[in-house]
Amino acid sequence: MHIYSVLISATALALLSGAAAASEEISNDLSRCAAGKGPAVLVNVQGVKEARGNVRVQSYVATPGTWLAKGRWLHRIESRASAGNMSFCLPVPSEGKYGIAVRHDRNGNGKTDFTQDGGGFSNNPSVSILNLGKPSVSKVAFDVGPGVTRITINLKYM
Repeated sequence: MHIYSVLISATALALLSGAAAASEEISNDLSRCAAGKGPAVLVNVQGVKEARGNVRVQSYVATPGTWLAKGRWLHRIESRASAGNMSFCLPVPSEGKYGIAVRHDRNGNGKTDFTQDGGGFSNNPSVSILNLGKPSVSKVAFDVGPGVTRITINLKYM
């Protein structure tokens, strides 16, 4: 009986820490951001330079240990690029602080090409060559409540 208590406790701890929800690729289902839904983030990506390649949007829990850490994103949506503006709906596991990263992989090679690709982050922080385009979590963190939180990310290109 004791082993079951340990397993239940470990499972509960994993769910509370968000480990169970990490790194899930999802489709861009905008109905998840309809009125009365949530918690979720409706991301309006502005300034997609051209309808070539892919746009990737990833959500993270806004903590120093998870923000932009490999494999620590919560949800990822990949979509063919459309020039201009694009919208994405990212559900989140609960109310709290999150960060969003967006990349326009213009040649579709799956790698970051600093001289070609575009990128942006929640709160639209300034980035420089000194931090290789990786702003601190304090600059990108925003609050998500019980409903749908709307944000706009402006893509930047070199």
